[in-house]
Amino acid sequence: MTSKNGPLYLGFDLSTQQLKAIVITSELKVLYEAKADFDADLSKYGIKKGVFINEAEREVYAPVAMWLEAVDLVLQRLKEKGTPFQRIKGISGAGQQHGSVYWSKTGEELLSALKPEETLVDQLSKKAFAHPYSPNWQDASTQKECDSFDAELGSAEKLAEATGSKAHHRFTGPQIMRFHRLRPEVYRETSRINLVSSFLASIFLGKIAESDISDVCGMNLWDIKAGAWSEPLLKLAAGDDGLDSLKRKLGTVREDGGGSMGPISEYFVQRYGFPSDCGIAPFTGDNPSTILALPLRPLDAIVSLGTSTTFLMSTPNYVPDPAYHFLNHPTTAGLYMFMLCYKNGGLAREKIRDALPKPTTSDSWSTFNENALSTPPLGQKSTSDPARLGLFFPLPEIVPNVRAGTWRYTCSPDGSNLHESATTWDQDSDARAIVESQILSLRLRSQKLVHSPSPDVPPQPRRIYLVGGGSLNPAIARIVGDVLGGAEGVYRLDVGGNACALGGAYKAVWAIERREGESFEELIGDRWRESEAVVKVDDGYRKEVWGRYGDVLEAFEMMEQEVLKGEERTK
Repeated sequence: MTSKNGPLYLGFDLSTQQLKAIVITSELKVLYEAKADFDADLSKYGIKKGVFINEAEREVYAPVAMWLEAVDLVLQRLKEKGTPFQRIKGISGAGQQHGSVYWSKTGEELLSALKPEETLVDQLSKKAFAHPYSPNWQDASTQKECDSFDAELGSAEKLAEATGSKAHHRFTGPQIMRFHRLRPEVYRETSRINLVSSFLASIFLGKIAESDISDVCGMNLWDIKAGAWSEPLLKLAAGDDGLDSLKRKLGTVREDGGGSMGPISEYFVQRYGFPSDCGIAPFTGDNPSTILALPLRPLDAIVSLGTSTTFLMSTPNYVPDPAYHFLNHPTTAGLYMFMLCYKNGGLAREKIRDALPKPTTSDSWSTFNENALSTPPLGQKSTSDPARLGLFFPLPEIVPNVRAGTWRYTCSPDGSNLHESATTWDQDSDARAIVESQILSLRLRSQKLVHSPSPDVPPQPRRIYLVGGGSLNPAIARIVGDVLGGAEGVYRLDVGGNACALGGAYKAVWAIERREGESFEELIGDRWRESEAVVKVDDGYRKEVWGRYGDVLEAFEMMEQEVLKGEERTK
């Protein structure tokens, strides 16, 4: 079969600010891409950066109708590019983790009877959902519920041991608990609750899709070791409506990340020309999908530099801790994902960028980058100068779990004598300081999971792969190498901004074409061409500067603890 008439596969990424789609061949070659930018294309919904924000309640949420409209918009744009939909044999994708969609009792009935001459939003937005909004991962309204989740199994450590994470504001379990508390009648009108990933899969399937084994680990409701819903936590979230009510709404969990959940909905066959045998593979969360964008080796790490900052590694060892996340791997039984996730990623860097003098070039990051690279590591003009450490949180942060704010500290070069800075630093040095701060946190929290990649190199990642919008920034790449290392260097995935969608497309290829017993790593590893997919952007490990950051790592942790003492809930 020639590439001109061979099968194609479609991957989606429903992120905070965009819906992206990517079409690839069986050989993993990218042929077509399209996106809908919510602020640019769907501003009529009144959102900003893809969401609504209720500052008073610390709520962040998105209209589900906007996502429906985006699906038709992206498919129309693919059609205009000449995408041969009739050759697409499989679809998978990613959804922003932790968000939830509340289907009404008539929702599935409407979903199964869509008319191809009408849009998704016109047919589903008015009656298919018990609640028109989905909580976003930036939401910070559930502290009370998080405290209850941490206490339910005895402690944050015990909750992390069971579910892979301590309680977090954005996690779906605490979100459902708050939803039930504030809107009990709407909860009772809800027939099914989807994660964002399974919601998008449901649209293409024409019926409510099962949740994915990896994505459910971002709920604080799934007992990873038991491989089942945690009944005490379901009871807690469901309140007086009881365990069974929530178990019915959540449905079953699909543990096989491959195969087909069923053929594509007739709506897409008739409206866009998809073949009726196009299989809908399980969709997963955006972070699990990112880890599928290339076949990772042991000690390789992915740093996603999008709206949030995320650190990802795969490991056969389940070593949970409240400081980070463990999830089931999205394709490979016996593997786990280690993950760190921060709200204050790209948006925080943009805030520092926008406070600097406007660039004289068309590159909006040029002033930021110039300042970041001209400022010496840790703001030290000489190695005997005090080291500068800071936290820059325009949004309440996840790790550490603190309020919005900016804190500036100094310490001796060896990490001793830590104290809050009495003076404000020169604004120009903030560009380097914010990137250092974000990457120091990654280094601090991943140090238990890395070991020496070779006898003459201290424990650190072997390779670091950058993805997301920030992966294109050379100053950030350099600072990542300075702080985090990377014995074999720092690399950019060539479709860095589309890593989630690409991971979804790879997942679709494996799901539909795998031989019996063939793992994702085997199939994709055989077809993946490194020279065509990644570009080396920094040398990575530099002994002297890497050591200097190591000297202040303990001081960085102490700074976080000092800031945490200021939280009301810790007093």
